[in-house]
Amino acid sequence: MSSEIYDKVYRLAMKDFRNKTSKGQYPYLRVLDEILSYTNIVSKENLGLVNIPLDQIVGTKTAGRTNAFASNFMPLLTRDSEFAMKWCKLYEAHLEEGIREPVKAYEFMNRFYILEGNKRVSVLKYCDAVTASAFVTRLIPEPDDSDESKIYYEFLDFYEKTGINYLNFSQPGSYTKITQLAGIEPERVWTDLEKEQFHSSYIRFTKVFERKDGNTLSLTYGDAFLIYLDICGYEDMPEKGEADIEEEITRLWNDFVFYPEKPELRLLMNAEPVVERKSLVKRILPLNQEPLKIAFIHAKTVETSSWTYGHDLGCGHLAEVLADEVEIQSYFQADSPEEEVACFEQAIADGNTVIFSTSPKLLDTSIRYAVKYPKLKILNCSLNTSCNHLRTYYGRLYEAKFLIGAIAGIMSQSDKIGYIADYPIYGMIANINAFALGAQMVNPKIKIYLKWSKMKSEYSENTLEDIDVSFISGRDFIRPEEDSTQFGLYDADGDELVNLAMPVWNWGVFYEQTVRSILNGAWKQEVPKGENQSINYWWGMSSGMVDVICSNRMPSGTVRLVELLKKNISSGEFKPFSGIINSQDGLVHNVMEEGITAEEIITMDWLADNIIGSIPTMDELIDEAIPIVEVQGVAKVKEPDGENDA
Repeated sequence: MSSEIYDKVYRLAMKDFRNKTSKGQYPYLRVLDEILSYTNIVSKENLGLVNIPLDQIVGTKTAGRTNAFASNFMPLLTRDSEFAMKWCKLYEAHLEEGIREPVKAYEFMNRFYILEGNKRVSVLKYCDAVTASAFVTRLIPEPDDSDESKIYYEFLDFYEKTGINYLNFSQPGSYTKITQLAGIEPERVWTDLEKEQFHSSYIRFTKVFERKDGNTLSLTYGDAFLIYLDICGYEDMPEKGEADIEEEITRLWNDFVFYPEKPELRLLMNAEPVVERKSLVKRILPLNQEPLKIAFIHAKTVETSSWTYGHDLGCGHLAEVLADEVEIQSYFQADSPEEEVACFEQAIADGNTVIFSTSPKLLDTSIRYAVKYPKLKILNCSLNTSCNHLRTYYGRLYEAKFLIGAIAGIMSQSDKIGYIADYPIYGMIANINAFALGAQMVNPKIKIYLKWSKMKSEYSENTLEDIDVSFISGRDFIRPEEDSTQFGLYDADGDELVNLAMPVWNWGVFYEQTVRSILNGAWKQEVPKGENQSINYWWGMSSGMVDVICSNRMPSGTVRLVELLKKNISSGEFKPFSGIINSQDGLVHNVMEEGITAEEIITMDWLADNIIGSIPTMDELIDEAIPIVEVQGVAKVKEPDGENDA
């Protein structure tokens, strides 16, 4: 019987050998000694007795047994050889009592090379075992700038805290991210229970992923598991059955296929005219349709957030202009992971088929529910999101900020203007720079003093009052019951605050146009069938979604100049980010007429050279800011040596 088995494994070996040879690939086991001949090993570490994943055993330590095995560890020596007889006896012993004697192996770059026990590994691999017991010596190479080296050193740190050696990634940063997704503090050693639960989740996922032929894709199982957890979450993994996991894997299949590439980011910069697209049946036989049920999910309340208040005004506009065609429900205070889930669950239970989540903080939960309920239309108010499971929307507020900056530069009696920003997220840096460039256009000597409202007090720089600025660009919006005039552009140099101008978010313009496109079928036409695209609406002043309001305290000539600039920006004849732009770090952005690209504007992480201030690091922000900045931020992490690294 065992001789028949040997004939089978020999055929598997020859098949693998011919396949590798035909492709010009090395057909035998890799030899670690040959690899080490051109590698600088900086340290060795005895790991003791370890269970090592069989799929990560890729070769031998020395060249002695190289020609005895194909690259899949199946034997190449013929049936009448002494080697074949020993292999068969070992196979029979494994069937009777299992292979108990550990092999000896070297670990290099999280791959294993056998010093003693190649035949044991061969038998175990043929019998579809998962792990082998081994005495392991780790060889650590000198680090370099390659992604492979970065990933390995991240693995070493991960292994020290977890003892997990079965997880492999192809992209730097993945070990840190999966620790975060597992809900474990980055510097803490994992408990036995946490390791057991994680391993159970990983095994169940990989079992289903392999059944779906995930092993034919180019990414590692670790990559696939990371993608899955990033979108579907980890906390409810213990309750998921294989059928649930398989359904989610099916919905995420393109994410696996195209990894590490993300869906093409498609920015829709203008509001296209709404064209009626009724089907032939609807044109011939008009039917009385039920109102479209639309949910608005807000991170805060109207009473506590001017941002929420602005979106709620847009919601009210939508209800007014499409009163007979829509039914709207609003859900507030989604300010924790539990409340986010509760709001989404309730919105879906209430029968809503369109959901607007109005904060970048809600992005991750929005994606999760978009995957879970692919027939729903979910849109999140955020910028620079590459995900084909939902759509996002935001406004080119930098266009308005450029005009506000020009007003400040004209009206200021000094060369000092203040600017108060909140979250260092996508788009915010463009707003600050546009304001600074607008002011500089009319006053080349002007300086913008930047202050962040979401920084911890111990990191805050001098207040704007101490700097003696004349004008301040404050919050974009306030709640009606709030007794404050510190919004928009205001004059702080005097006994009474005087508001001159303010940028405006007309969210109702976007909500009306988008819902009309859903009602008439134009929504489906925006993404060509079968294309892997991520739709981001990023409308500006030309759509009416973003605007500037000037007070009657402004001189009429200044108002006329603002209107002229607005007209030229809206038509595309003038671009705020064009010409020669100098940044704080000494770089010159010489883009002349064409201007900086939309993608470069969104992801700006530099400040213009007339700005006094900096982008805060993550450790300088208050706790409230962290969730938003983690999802959509350009803030940097401060390294121990004082240098910043994105």
